[in-house]
Amino acid sequence: MDVVLGSDQDGFETKEAVKKYLQDHQYRIIDVSPEPAKDFVDSSLAVTKEILNGKAHKAVMFDRYGVGSAMASNKVKGMVTANVGEENTAHMTAEHNGAKAIAIGTGVLGLDKILTIVQRYLDTEYADGRHQIRLDMLEKMI
Repeated sequence: MDVVLGSDQDGFETKEAVKKYLQDHQYRIIDVSPEPAKDFVDSSLAVTKEILNGKAHKAVMFDRYGVGSAMASNKVKGMVTANVGEENTAHMTAEHNGAKAIAIGTGVLGLDKILTIVQRYLDTEYADGRHQIRLDMLEKMI
């Protein structure tokens, strides 16, 4: 699976550790921030562009709290990004919300927890069906 990763200055060290973990587990990584972005808006929009252009199926964004990256990314029509702080939310947002990306706060979570969250998200497929109605509703919003 191809996975896009991006981070600002606050999330860079963690992004690098997650990148190594994913490469060690045979994921192909598209790293849009080989150097840390100065701001989470820049890194999250770079990730979003890659996803919406079909370069990868899923993505992970990193900043201090995760909220900023999720907010910036979700401003782009067609994108669904969830701010995630634990494994069940990572699973459910992938399965029920078809989240194309998750945003993680490196200032609030340790690396072991982050790796577990990322793996759970990547292991979960979108269920489609009745859940697609919600995504369609979001797409119709102005």
